Order: sequence, then C-alpha cells, then structure tokens
Amino acid sequence: MKRLPHQQLGSNVCRRRLELGLTQEQLAEQAEISRRYLQQIEAGEMNPTINIVTRIRVALRCSWDQICEKI
Repeated sequence: MKRLPHQQLGSNVCRRRLELGLTQEQLAEQAEISRRYLQQIEAGEMNPTINIVTRIRVALRCSWDQICEKI
C-alpha cells in the first residue's frame, strides 16, 4: 500500500529528529509548534502547511530533498 505524501513527510521528520537525538518536545519548541501538532505530523495524521514544514526543516537542519524524500 502506497503512503500518502503527508504520511511519508511525517516519517521523514521522525527519522531526522531521531538522527539528531531530539525529543518531540525539543523539536516542537525549536519549530515553534505544539508537541501534539508535531506528534500528529509524525504519525501522518496531519497535512501541515508549507510554512510549518519550513520551520520544521530549519529546526532539523536538513534540505528540502531530505524532508521530502520519496514523496
């Protein structure tokens, strides 16, 4: 079963966050979003706006290619 783009995005965010050794709380604080919202993004339950994805990407110090991999 093929994953929806926002589900793959969530997996990419979670993978990168774990690579950096960050908790959801730490990443959410750095991206200026709630931990619950980040949790929903990582679970593929939420389809975030480009503004939110940009803030997460900057906090994760990764490229657009990395965060959008396989989408």
